[in-house]
Amino acid sequence: MICILVTKIPNSVDTKQGNQQERLVKEISDDYLRGFVEGEGCFYIGIVKSSETLTHWQVVYFFKVSQNPSGRVVLEKLKEKLGCGYIKRNSLTDKTDKSLAFVVRDLPSLSEKVIPFFKDMLFTQKKDDFQKFSQVVVIVSLGKHLKKTGMKEILDVAYTMNTGKRKYSKEEILKNFDD
Repeated sequence: MICILVTKIPNSVDTKQGNQQERLVKEISDDYLRGFVEGEGCFYIGIVKSSETLTHWQVVYFFKVSQNPSGRVVLEKLKEKLGCGYIKRNSLTDKTDKSLAFVVRDLPSLSEKVIPFFKDMLFTQKKDDFQKFSQVVVIVSLGKHLKKTGMKEILDVAYTMNTGKRKYSKEEILKNFDD
């Protein structure tokens, strides 16, 4: 007696993996995204020289999350959740760096989407950086950064965020501002 066993072979293994990845993306919670940012995110404030401003100084602010290419799905989910920003190569100068970054730079998106998403939801050192970042975004949103008192307030906050050596002193920056 001969028995023949017939089984259905899937058309494509890739389709199954694709479906798993789709489920993973749908299952990523807001708490997971916030926790991911706690470990891999950056709320950045900087003051840079600028030939395009009257004071020759510009406040730079952005939210950034970096990840290896294999984690792109999380960056895409964060972009989808916030409804803003873009994904790019993390470093354009270091050709060995293959990591990616999700970045949000525009003031309205930072004010209306990024800050509300993280408000009162971070727990590590990132919480302190986030609060300072939020404070600076409000100062810039109100246009106070264009006057000496507003820029001094930003400098006082920004210079406590990353306590490494600063390229320019507060006094050097403030001497170009009128009140």
